[in-house]
Amino acid sequence: MVRGYRSFKQFQHSGEGIATNILAARLRRLQSAGIISLEREKQDARRMNYRLTEKGIDLAPVLLELLIWGGRHEKSGASCALIENMEQNREQIIAEARRRWKNRDSTPLIPRFDEQAARGLAGAKRGGAKRI
Repeated sequence: MVRGYRSFKQFQHSGEGIATNILAARLRRLQSAGIISLEREKQDARRMNYRLTEKGIDLAPVLLELLIWGGRHEKSGASCALIENMEQNREQIIAEARRRWKNRDSTPLIPRFDEQAARGLAGAKRGGAKRI
């Protein structure tokens, strides 16, 4: 929902460092719980993509709150401005997540903060920028 990942390979290379057998088990568990579904890719029928179900997209408010909490309390590389924006625009962010889900738009909802971006933010912090 947040990063726009759809394939096993995208999840595998997301930087989370999760073992493939654990990832596969978790995806199966989410599928059996009705939170995600597996569907064939239209351009290449050999490939399968994961997609949130309606039940899964209903988790958007909960996931947003977890992102905000994590940004406030964990070293995530998320800037203070990003967290404040999420806090102040909860309804718009959730509405946009639902719109993208409905339109099958896999554009990332919130930008990904990789190690390089986090290092850049840390350097900005030394220069006086506020960061959580």
